[in-house]
Amino acid sequence: MHDHSAANDQSSDSGQMNKMDGSPADERSQPVRFSDTVVPNQQPGGGPKHIYNILVVEDDPTLATLETDTLTAQGYTVVTVPSGELAITTLHHAIPDLVVLDLELTGEIHGWEVLQVVRSLAPIPVLITSSSVTRARLYMRQSGETRLTLDHLPKPYPLQALLKRIQRMLPISPTH
Repeated sequence: MHDHSAANDQSSDSGQMNKMDGSPADERSQPVRFSDTVVPNQQPGGGPKHIYNILVVEDDPTLATLETDTLTAQGYTVVTVPSGELAITTLHHAIPDLVVLDLELTGEIHGWEVLQVVRSLAPIPVLITSSSVTRARLYMRQSGETRLTLDHLPKPYPLQALLKRIQRMLPISPTH
């Protein structure tokens, strides 16, 4: 994972990072660091295994919980945020190996804006989820990206489809 902490970030007395603007942060607006969520993971033979870090950006709490539980059960380290604002804050602190991104987020910052920030920070795979199939597919065609770096999973979808897409998008041999 790549750390992209801004030079002007400050820590509060509790040791948590403040929001990007430096104002005191509450728990709901707090970015979660992937390193804070890592649990030891072993291959069946007992050797160390790379733990992929996935950022899930989903404003539907039920779906977010299902996605997080499913991915965690498969050995991924997952950080889930409910808004575009928190997604961007989290991305400025640490870059995950993959982002699962709801394009139809509520709030001031929508999924399309989060996708632009991801692309400006790092060349990582993004799996976009949306019920707006036509718009997502049009964007994918115009972007020129391959389905290994940008893919669309139309809502609603079975969780097995989510797993298969993520497994296809993440490299077999991690580079970091």
